[in-house]
Amino acid sequence: MRILALIPARAGSKRLRGKNIRILGDKPLISWSIDVVIGMPDIVDIMVSTDASHIAEVAKHAGALVPWLRPDELASDTASSVDVAIHALDWYESEKGPVDGLLLLQPTSPFRTRETVSRGITLFGERKCSVIGVSEVQVHPARCFCIVGNTLNSICKIEAKETQPAFAANGAFYLISPSALRKTKSFLVATTVPMIMKSPRECLDIDTEWDWWIAENLV
Repeated sequence: MRILALIPARAGSKRLRGKNIRILGDKPLISWSIDVVIGMPDIVDIMVSTDASHIAEVAKHAGALVPWLRPDELASDTASSVDVAIHALDWYESEKGPVDGLLLLQPTSPFRTRETVSRGITLFGERKCSVIGVSEVQVHPARCFCIVGNTLNSICKIEAKETQPAFAANGAFYLISPSALRKTKSFLVATTVPMIMKSPRECLDIDTEWDWWIAENLV
């Protein structure tokens, strides 16, 4: 298979400024996601889409392909990861040839392992459909509420037993075919296969200073 690994890394993080190149352990955060797929047989390139030259330089030094800086319209708060992915995919296939899959690796999930990435690629090859990394939620939807006025209203609108596990996308792994991504404009399609990730370490998604503190302690 020919799979393009794409790491989106814009500069405009508001809750944790500069997180993509902030040093975690002994290297920038983005380098963790580059290193985990370097040399994998099905990965034809590791591409970083960023709007910042300083992030581009760090990514290039770590071994990623950064052919351009992302246009302004794809660097705003309203730009979706799908828009960013299709933009990068269109350029790559026009310049380097078609690929069988696009693997989106968020830089905020530094602890996914090579074994997990390999497992996801194997699932993708066997099932010929989208694969998304998921983990069991800590609080079941049946126990969640929204506040309307001064009262609690159940979030869960369906019959759900707490004995039935509930899962959420953890942000660590998204793999889809170019045709499905362009057609549906989503990584989640009707036939998406969940890849259950049980390790809390692998599922950590760094978005706040508290998350960063956890990551530093894990390192």
